[in-house]
Amino acid sequence: MNITVLGTGVVGRTLAGRLAEVGHTVWLGTRDTARAEQGLVAWLAEHPGVSFATFAEAASHGAMIVHAGNGVHAEEILAAAGEANLAGKVVIDVSNPLDFSHGFPPSLTVCNTDSLAERLQRAYPQARIVKGLNTVTAAVMVDPSLVAGPFSVFVAGDDSDARGRAAGLIAELGHTDIVDLGALTAARGLEMFLPLWLSLMQSMGSANFGVLLQRPAQSTA
Repeated sequence: MNITVLGTGVVGRTLAGRLAEVGHTVWLGTRDTARAEQGLVAWLAEHPGVSFATFAEAASHGAMIVHAGNGVHAEEILAAAGEANLAGKVVIDVSNPLDFSHGFPPSLTVCNTDSLAERLQRAYPQARIVKGLNTVTAAVMVDPSLVAGPFSVFVAGDDSDARGRAAGLIAELGHTDIVDLGALTAARGLEMFLPLWLSLMQSMGSANFGVLLQRPAQSTA
């Protein structure tokens, strides 16, 4: 499948590289190809299966799109990708709306009664936005074995078929416990998990962890 990854930071490069490894044709999108390429020469040489293009060109090729850019700039990244290039496509948003303007730890630019994912869906109603993979670090997104034991990841979106397609792609990365939370309003909780995630990371001294959803015990009555 042709997959577009928007964003050339650590998350974007990590996902693009792994998706190419598992057999997909991957386009990595950036705002300024000339400027970004200067810092990606070695990486691109190591990943010949990944094509490099502007946000719009990359998005035009993808049957599925992963937004892996900075959450604060998500709306402008999708605007640069182009509304027509997003229409009808599953767009997995793995970003978080983190505001580092006042230092660490960051705050959230949107929370409680709204989410970044919902804002993206409102801005691009023809896209099929799914929130997913935002509760784990980039390395764990593509290599669940970095965590010592089972853990859960989540998807949320208003289109059930889109959630299923997103879950299928996430499963290709090695995840076995993918929890479908239903409507995109669940993205509020997924994004608000980040303050707890940051506290756990600081406490353990590592970002390679996950949380496991323990289901209710089976009734014996």
